[in-house]
Amino acid sequence: MTQPRSPLMQELTARGFVFQSTDPEGLDQKLQAERVTGYIGFDPTGDSLHVGHLVSIMQLRWLQRHGHKPIVLLGGGTAKIGDPSGKDEQRQFLSDEQIEINKAGIRRVFDKFLSFGDGPTDAILVDNAEWLDELRYIPFLRDIGRHFTVNRMLTFDSVKSRLEREQPLSFLEFNYMILQAYDFVELARRYGCVLQLGGSDQWGNIVNGMELGRRLDDRHLFGQTSPLITNADGAKMGKTAKGAVWLNEDRLSAYDYWQFWRNTQDADVGRFLRLFTDLPLDEIARLEALEGQEVNDAKRVLANAATTLAHGPDAARAAEETAQATFAAGGAGAALPTLELTPERLAGDGVGVLDLFVEAGLADSKKEVRRLIAQNGARVDGQPVGEDYRLTADALPGDGLKLSAGKKRHAVVRPAGA
Repeated sequence: MTQPRSPLMQELTARGFVFQSTDPEGLDQKLQAERVTGYIGFDPTGDSLHVGHLVSIMQLRWLQRHGHKPIVLLGGGTAKIGDPSGKDEQRQFLSDEQIEINKAGIRRVFDKFLSFGDGPTDAILVDNAEWLDELRYIPFLRDIGRHFTVNRMLTFDSVKSRLEREQPLSFLEFNYMILQAYDFVELARRYGCVLQLGGSDQWGNIVNGMELGRRLDDRHLFGQTSPLITNADGAKMGKTAKGAVWLNEDRLSAYDYWQFWRNTQDADVGRFLRLFTDLPLDEIARLEALEGQEVNDAKRVLANAATTLAHGPDAARAAEETAQATFAAGGAGAALPTLELTPERLAGDGVGVLDLFVEAGLADSKKEVRRLIAQNGARVDGQPVGEDYRLTADALPGDGLKLSAGKKRHAVVRPAGA
């Protein structure tokens, strides 16, 4: 593609969001000529999104900031089927009740990143259950299914990779790409939506939707994907030893979220500042050029900016202050994850160190705690402890004790109600 001229495409390209585009010149011209409505779909398979979704969320944010209209499509209908893309196993069926709970949790994420309302550029949230739940199967197969050939469907990576691994692909999941394609057509008809964005694994689904729109309504629709984001070491971004990095604070504290970004590898700082913050590109270039110990300043800027977007400026400020208290002054810090123990738990012999560290979220298993202990990495108020350590009521002050797993992960344990 030639150098884009629309402000949105210039922004997305410079920040590293663009991987594949069905008609880059045509989309660029349309973005210059008029306000464009674009969407990304999110299936509510959990009650929170995680940092792996941030590339998509930030694209919608930039879409809105450049004067266009974003649609957040919640897959209340497609969540009942399951997207086979990138999956080795069939998705577990969710009840309608659980899907509603998940949708409510996900909505809270978008309220932080987008402005919703009735204005021309305000975001709207749509649930594809509105039309998918009402479909009549036989008419749908006659009107929509005839535009899809099994031969071509078998060539898409989401299907081919599952079959190559000899993993089962249910007939239900096989229908997913047809339903997602139909979503694009419905959004085009209802809201004038002409652009679908998504991750690189969604390319086949996006192309299907474009072609269906052309066949059914003679519409010219556009699709664009973002690259798979990995760390400098090649690992999938957003995966940690403790699991997914959730965007909702009831799943992951703002402090732990801040720490995740603060612990970014040096080689990733500039790229992550471009993708996951609103900072101006010239400021990012300055931060990216820092070397030696000054790189830590750029990491703090990244952590503060990313946490401000997801949790607000007060939470970001509290997390940074807690980190300073923890690492500089050796204090416990007010925003550290907290484990509260009742008098009953502390009675008698109290709580053993293996249970203590697992319950505080500093280890996933007792085996991991034993490994920490063997490396002198399990500490209580800065002092290494052995496997025989037990925390009793008389040893736990009202303001709590700081638990540390290595140098970077900490929690507070205190009496319940203190």
